[in-house]
Amino acid sequence: MNVMNTHDAIVVGSGPNGLAAAITLQQAGVKVLLLEGKKTIGGGLRTAELTLPGYLHDICSAIHPMAVASPFMSQLPLHEYGLEFIEPEVEAAHPFDDGTAAVLKRSISATARLLGKDEQAYVKFIQPITEMWPDIAPDILGPFHFPKHPLAMAKFGLKGLTSANYLSREFQTAKAKGLWAGMAAHSIQPLTGATTSAIGLVLMAAGHLKGWPVPKGGSASIANALAAYFVSLGGTIETNSYVRSIDQLPAAKAVLFDVTPKQLLAIAGNRFNATYTKQLQRYRYGMGVFKIDWALQEPIPFTASECRQAGTVHIGNTIEEIVESERLSSAGVHPEKPFVLLAQPSVFDATRAPAGKHTAWAYCHVPHGSTVDMTSAIENQVERFAPGFKDLVLARHTFNTQQLEAYNPNYIGGDINGGVIDLRQLYTRPAMRWSPYTTPAKGIYICSSSTPPGGGVHGMCGYHAARKALQDIFAIDLKID
Repeated sequence: MNVMNTHDAIVVGSGPNGLAAAITLQQAGVKVLLLEGKKTIGGGLRTAELTLPGYLHDICSAIHPMAVASPFMSQLPLHEYGLEFIEPEVEAAHPFDDGTAAVLKRSISATARLLGKDEQAYVKFIQPITEMWPDIAPDILGPFHFPKHPLAMAKFGLKGLTSANYLSREFQTAKAKGLWAGMAAHSIQPLTGATTSAIGLVLMAAGHLKGWPVPKGGSASIANALAAYFVSLGGTIETNSYVRSIDQLPAAKAVLFDVTPKQLLAIAGNRFNATYTKQLQRYRYGMGVFKIDWALQEPIPFTASECRQAGTVHIGNTIEEIVESERLSSAGVHPEKPFVLLAQPSVFDATRAPAGKHTAWAYCHVPHGSTVDMTSAIENQVERFAPGFKDLVLARHTFNTQQLEAYNPNYIGGDINGGVIDLRQLYTRPAMRWSPYTTPAKGIYICSSSTPPGGGVHGMCGYHAARKALQDIFAIDLKID
């Protein structure tokens, strides 16, 4: 470490949660040092030429509904620091074998009209959630506590705590069921599990309220804007500072770690008591992902026109196929027809590729720690709904789960959510404590996606951890509006 001991707090890790924690502390007048192990900041918010020169690929996250829906990030003046979001004409599309597609649009009525017999069912399904969202968002995107709007939260919970497979009974058509399954599959769990509906509901509501945008220039634009804002407040960032032990750190009143339980145990050494240590050792990580980035000669030629207008495409056909794919992956089996999440940002952002060329990004869920090459399985799924796709590939780059973890140590076994977000770990992540962000060691906090509300580019884990540190260590109590 080259920075002199002039800081009150240290944040380790510059992913969206580390940046959010650093900003929240600095906004409150605490002098913060942000340490990043790599040469660039960002965590899951990085963009690079993975395939060919001039082709910019988002290494991890690509589409950002939660960034624009986040109560924390949405109130920051990030546009003043170069961040520009682009909203696709169609937020997300879901193709079927018959050449049609279901879509998620900003308008609830426009989405519902394309669902035939389920038009009214869809409106009844999602409109109450969008109307309640301003009231329930702070409760959903934070630690467990008595909600400010208990009736609204109870209504959300009646749907959100159920399994996505069960909740699909509210629809009659294959289109509506398939669209719903694709949304819920972002939970990275078998869709027969409790709480998988919550993820789908939040993403659908966010799409209708704020959209599913892409950041111009790539996801690194979000990290760069957050970092620039943090520095403008007086914060300090030091890169190439990989922390392997807490003993490496200069003295500070509070240290916040944007890492998962496995790394926290290794870094902290013997500073935690036996009970907390055992809880962290028992923390459960979930399925991993296999990811591909493509440099393309032309846009992906989806049969359904709606898919060609979408920033995100969920490739899985019927709910039955998606449920089976997620069940197999969770059980340690590599499905022949995996559910594929695909993004095509260059269709809307010309900065991502040379003139006339394109990039695309996709991943599927695989067993934890898998090293199986899923390239053919993923490309077969894309070709299934976009004949001629394979002929357009100029170059590709792949990550298996172990390569993802090597790139970003927070992705244990390829788990991009920082641990399973099921009923057992929804609000007790990473351990059963009054505050999930605290540890038994005074001044040491965890602020990663392994704390509530979990994965996603929203910064809320870091925000809440910083609020707790401010309250405990600096006697500053930030009230939530």
